[in-house]
Amino acid sequence: MASVAIEIAGVRVSNPDRILYEGQGITKRDLAEYYLRIERWVVPELRDRPLTLLRCPSGSEKECFFQRRANDSVPDSIRRVPVTVADDETTEHLAIDSVQGIIGLVQLGVLEMHTWGARRDRLDRPDRLVMDMDPAPELPFSAVVDAALEMRETLRDLGLVSFVKSTGGKGLHIVAPLARRTGWDELRSVAHAIATSLAERHPRRYLAKASKSERTGRVFIDYLRNGPGATAVASYSTRARPGAPVSLPLAWEELSESFRPEEWSVRNVPARLESLASDPWDGYARVRQSLTREIRDSLEI
Repeated sequence: MASVAIEIAGVRVSNPDRILYEGQGITKRDLAEYYLRIERWVVPELRDRPLTLLRCPSGSEKECFFQRRANDSVPDSIRRVPVTVADDETTEHLAIDSVQGIIGLVQLGVLEMHTWGARRDRLDRPDRLVMDMDPAPELPFSAVVDAALEMRETLRDLGLVSFVKSTGGKGLHIVAPLARRTGWDELRSVAHAIATSLAERHPRRYLAKASKSERTGRVFIDYLRNGPGATAVASYSTRARPGAPVSLPLAWEELSESFRPEEWSVRNVPARLESLASDPWDGYARVRQSLTREIRDSLEI
């Protein structure tokens, strides 16, 4: 027998006791309350960015599917964003501007939220560079930490300030905020050049192309997040994986071999945030930088 629907932050949540993460007993109610508790952290990460969603209506261990476009099942608390693709076809994608919107996604069984690197008012002008440090399965996390620190230095040498977050898996994302002066083609060419330069300097450690046959023992520097329609998992989003892990922003000082990304989940991330003296990404919104001619020249683009 289905449980009675409830309201959370004014949003109707049906079957609130449905288990979404079997191993932890995490329910729809728990997930909605997680996002409500971290509202001030998660909403700015999502606001006005087109989303790709992973929906798992019956839980993380059952059938899941991706959704980008709006349809009749999407509640009014979730905004619609017109997106025009290469063939001039315009479709409605989804975006969030409130915690009510996020809880509306929970009602749909959304366990992962992935965002564009641009906001709805200027979808042709990305506002971040994302480099995904994606390790081969057999590598220890220390190899990913080394890769992230080396990427930070590479970006710093180009004059770019960057921030780091876990992905909710074994990888790390390095994110450099950008002024909205650059188009997608330029961003992608810079990201490709950065990944290639690092892989060429350390060919035994890094790979800049998605080749499974060459992946063994290396960290894949995935620069492909930097294109129109490409997405990266949102900060504080859960992942549809055992343990209900969360993509967690970190201060660079926190990143070490002893850090265990799998230990951070729906159960303990709110307490972490409530205990912090400052935002791990303090200063992100104040960074003013762009992909200058000097950067492109140094990368020989």
